[in-house]
Amino acid sequence: TGMTARSPRALGFWMCLALVVGNMIGSGVFMLPASLAPFGWNAIFGWLITIAGGLCLAFVFARLAGAVPQAGGPYAYTRAAFGPLVGFVVAWAYWITLWVGNAAIAVAAISYLSVFAPGIRAVPGLPALLACGFVWALTAVNCWGVGAAGRLQVVTTILKLLPLIAVLVLAVVMIAQGDTPAPFRMNDIHPGAITATATLTLWALLGLESATVPADKVEGSGSTIARATMWGMVITGAIYLLVCSAVTLLMPAAQAATSSAPIADFIALHWGEDAGMLVALFAAISAFGALNGWILLQGEMPWAMARGGVFPAWLGVSSRRGTPVRAHIVSSILVTGVMLANYSRSMADLFTFIALLATSASLVAYLACALAALRLLRGDPIVLIVASAAAIYAVWTLYGAGPEATGWGLVLLIAGAPVYWLVRRSGAAQQPAN
Repeated sequence: TGMTARSPRALGFWMCLALVVGNMIGSGVFMLPASLAPFGWNAIFGWLITIAGGLCLAFVFARLAGAVPQAGGPYAYTRAAFGPLVGFVVAWAYWITLWVGNAAIAVAAISYLSVFAPGIRAVPGLPALLACGFVWALTAVNCWGVGAAGRLQVVTTILKLLPLIAVLVLAVVMIAQGDTPAPFRMNDIHPGAITATATLTLWALLGLESATVPADKVEGSGSTIARATMWGMVITGAIYLLVCSAVTLLMPAAQAATSSAPIADFIALHWGEDAGMLVALFAAISAFGALNGWILLQGEMPWAMARGGVFPAWLGVSSRRGTPVRAHIVSSILVTGVMLANYSRSMADLFTFIALLATSASLVAYLACALAALRLLRGDPIVLIVASAAAIYAVWTLYGAGPEATGWGLVLLIAGAPVYWLVRRSGAAQQPAN
């Protein structure tokens, strides 16, 4: 199981694009219109700011992928710019975000499926056990080979776009038939409300960096990753803006705000209950596809850290198929632990806590990558402008995320310091032999 058989480059442009779009469009888009409904037109401005910030970040990652063509994404870039300690701290927080977030996505997939099998909720602990089953099934797919994971990602990404396209078709039909969106009034627009919606919508952007993490498995590495990252952000941003705006502005605000499945309810309102149930099935597929993509990353990140000498060398070994099996198994054991430890907590509480944690830790990684671009590519004036904008956006959204999320993000970062020190001190982090 040495490193000589590191994987063939099994991820092409379409698989990378599916990884970016599929990881960004998880369970969030199916829930967001309910959170945004009370804000009305403010939500549209919030989306525009979020998409602009996301495009700046995508540009930063695209340029860094060309300048530092190494696996590990945020870890590789911050390590190249600021050395192994900063690289470790960013990667540590990002890795924890991956496996903690995967617990939430797995629970989301099960909660959508429970629409069809209400008995799932009736048995204590069963949702958590089924979610663990999902995690281990997809871990097996990712251990088998990155090509298999990539193909599954393409299929689930196409499937998850179908209900979102249905929303757009319905919105066009409604407007053509004379339904008018909520009227726009300048007096209703407030900076505070725009900031609040921009923070909410940011949750839906997490994952725009997905193609940078398995860089060593990508055909035409730098240019493929750059194109997939930029196009993935453009496509996802456009879908989010149009779909969420349609539901937010065309559905009665009071009904949208209290809906547990706003997109399914919007479809059901006009096309009947069966169509709404079908959307719930697609939402479960969407969560399943996102979980597949994030599991790919949760194995790649510790593998890259071990190769860089800041994680135990044991995790830096690949299978004969070139997949980081050990790193996958360790990460999925941790996901399982999170789910089993929280199985008694209500689904809503678990989601809110994990979403806050994932957002704040990802923002730290985004800020660090923007600063890395400013350092590594300082001769490029376009990078200087865009990376500065990305850094300001990351700081602003950290502020918008509130003290609880930012505080937890800080705790995560500090928790990594003793791990780094112990690994360095024990000498366990010597590079695995090639």
